[in-house]
Amino acid sequence: MNRGFYTIMSAQFFSSLADNALLFVAIDLLINMNSPGWITPLLKLSFTLFYVLLAAFVGAFADSMPKGKVMFISNLIKVGGCMLMFAHVHPLVAYAVVGFGAAVYSPAKYGILTELLPAEKLVAANGWVEGLTVMSIIFGTVLGGALVGDRLSSVLLGFDMPFVDTGIETPTEAALCVVVVIYALAAIFNTRIPDTGCVYGHQQRNPIKLISEFATCCGLLWKDKLGQISLAVTTLFWGAAQTLQFIVLEWANRTLKLSYEQATSLVGVVAIGVAVGAILSARSITLRKSLTVIPVGIAMGVIVMGMTLVKSVALAYPLLVLVGLLGGFFLVPMNALLQHRGHVLMSAGHSIAVQNFNENLSILTMLAAYSLMLRGHMNLNVIIMIFGMFLAGTMLMILRRHQANQREFDSVSLIGQAKH
Repeated sequence: MNRGFYTIMSAQFFSSLADNALLFVAIDLLINMNSPGWITPLLKLSFTLFYVLLAAFVGAFADSMPKGKVMFISNLIKVGGCMLMFAHVHPLVAYAVVGFGAAVYSPAKYGILTELLPAEKLVAANGWVEGLTVMSIIFGTVLGGALVGDRLSSVLLGFDMPFVDTGIETPTEAALCVVVVIYALAAIFNTRIPDTGCVYGHQQRNPIKLISEFATCCGLLWKDKLGQISLAVTTLFWGAAQTLQFIVLEWANRTLKLSYEQATSLVGVVAIGVAVGAILSARSITLRKSLTVIPVGIAMGVIVMGMTLVKSVALAYPLLVLVGLLGGFFLVPMNALLQHRGHVLMSAGHSIAVQNFNENLSILTMLAAYSLMLRGHMNLNVIIMIFGMFLAGTMLMILRRHQANQREFDSVSLIGQAKH
């Protein structure tokens, strides 16, 4: 990997770290507002909303200028979302603005990999991306919980600048200051990202034509024998992963009787497993062997259902690490395969925009369903069983679809194909 790749990874790490820390600060803010439990999953729903609404436009925007510049602009939007929380705007609205910035950021973040690296390095690159993203989730989760905890917040509030009245008076305001500093670090790395020299020509600006072009790109990936499988897997994974984050928080509180700050550590444990799985996958699975990991997703769904049998923290930790490990192991090759097929069939930015649209539509749908189940006072163990069966069953359907495709012709032979 070249120096530019590591600069991109650094920018991604700090930006994602701030996103995740801010999520748990916002959750704590909702708790302090005495909001009902079913509103908490809507935070992530508000964050992902713009991934879906702007999907037809952000790909063209990402391809209209150097990706580093796009990422820098996106970070400024995220800082704006933090400022709204300072101004006492409702967390759902403020975090939606941060999601707006993240939606613009994502096509540039992933799209630049296909511009910078050859196809054979994409699995390893995705191992780095997912590994660092998951590390940022781990540290962001722990940091977010610590920032609103009594110990760290008292230290932050006790810090005084000579001759300057900062006006920071609450734990939430102190936490938001730390998040803004982390976004600033990401922005510094954004300015150091090299221009890859990839030029995609004039980008369409007519909204109707952009939507039509986006629909064409969606059709290309869903009709492609490799694209449809990898897109289905990543779409399911991200919807399940984001929902599992909130299920674990609720499960830790109800079943394991943990405080909010302790519960965030369990979410971090899942992320540790994903990081380990991503590293193992990047080292052992080539792009041509990427489709062999689909059964791992079925196993993940089955093991998730085992949460209903666990009543102690000592058993919860290894179970959640295993769930995360399996998720990380099958995600990295599928992500790399999807990026490769997208790059072959269309531009980098448009490909990632299609991926984001489908994955975040899945997140919206699954989080909305989970929120409705909580609002209907459904037993948490029943919710976990439904969630696990849905994950395992859908992965089985995807596996059978791939086997049917293979009976028509060897779609795996398309891996490594030159750009159309």
